[in-house]
Amino acid sequence: MRILPYQARSDNWMYLVIDDATSSAAVVDPYDAVKIGKALKENNAAALITTHHHNDHSGGNEKFLSLLPAHKQLKAYGGSNQGPGTNTVVKDGDTFKIGQDIDVRCLHTPCHTQDSICFFVEDKKTGDRGVFTGDTLFLAGCGRYFEGTAEEMHAALTKLSKLPDDTKVWNGHEYTKGSAAFGLKIEPDNQALQGLLAKAKTDSCTTGKSTIGDEKKWNVFMRLDTPEAKKATGETDPIKVIAKLRDMKNAM
Repeated sequence: MRILPYQARSDNWMYLVIDDATSSAAVVDPYDAVKIGKALKENNAAALITTHHHNDHSGGNEKFLSLLPAHKQLKAYGGSNQGPGTNTVVKDGDTFKIGQDIDVRCLHTPCHTQDSICFFVEDKKTGDRGVFTGDTLFLAGCGRYFEGTAEEMHAALTKLSKLPDDTKVWNGHEYTKGSAAFGLKIEPDNQALQGLLAKAKTDSCTTGKSTIGDEKKWNVFMRLDTPEAKKATGETDPIKVIAKLRDMKNAM
């Protein structure tokens, strides 16, 4: 399995997920349809994956589909029909394959939008794992609660935290520098966060270079029981802590 990130707009990430055995490839959130279409090259388009319906993620779907040969019938997966071009609506626990070796499992993570789906991918031959988190989980951060509640984001991040620790995180935006800087306001002595911020200052593409295990070490939205998080928010209940943390990040 190969996963290749491509930038769209100023800070969005879209992806190719390539099955090495068959050269079949899925595209994830192909906002810049022409750019990702050219990147496909010799690989065979096998699926379109949409993490949520917001235009900066799904806005290129129909253009991408229109660029395919007329005879090409592609499954376009998403959490609702709100994403343009979606023809296969998935729910929590649904599975499908990319090519021969890549298994995909859908994780419903409503909050940022109610149709947010994180897609967990695993190469059965190599054991490599990854998760496409859209705007639910960012490196050291999380998405705004546009269509949901603090309870839902807490549930979503808890669900993601139960994935294998070596699962690489492929998120929807390059927000790492700002997320790490905020985290250090909450946990100023967190060495993992310090290292992440230093890396983000010199690396314009941090996605896919860390794991769920790393998130447990540096993401304050997944570390709600720390003394630092409780002190910073003045709360002890995890739902109130994560709600206050989001408010603080929004005001930053």
